[in-house]
Amino acid sequence: MKQRIYIDTSVISGYFDEEFAKDTIPFFESLYNGEWQILLSDQLNKELEKAPEHVRALLKTFSPAYTEYVKMMPEAELLANKYVAAGVVGKTSLADCQHIAIATLYRADILVSWNFKHIVNLTRIKGYNGINLQHGYHTLEIRTPKEVVNYETE
Repeated sequence: MKQRIYIDTSVISGYFDEEFAKDTIPFFESLYNGEWQILLSDQLNKELEKAPEHVRALLKTFSPAYTEYVKMMPEAELLANKYVAAGVVGKTSLADCQHIAIATLYRADILVSWNFKHIVNLTRIKGYNGINLQHGYHTLEIRTPKEVVNYETE
């Protein structure tokens, strides 16, 4: 069974970012090749509403056979607020917490992000997973696109 990967907004924008493209493009190639089941959320779509058309269009390039669309639900909102209440991140990072919560509740195997400040950060990962365990949820692997591609090709 394919692993289910939730991608956040930073991965989409990373495709077009000079600093991150060299590691993001191979990750996208693995998505196009069907190596993963991709989880795309309405939270991601919401964050991309004001992005340029070519950025939004990137979401349409994924094969429907490998794509699962997931939605923010009240339980995810509650879990995201628990991350903030526990001090994992501040209130201004609620949107990042919503990505974590959605990925957790939809049982993603991995959340992939380039957000080092609020998501792909060892202290934050321990905090998110600590809250998940306290409330009966599974822990979530949180990695960069580079880590996921390198792991699978070694």
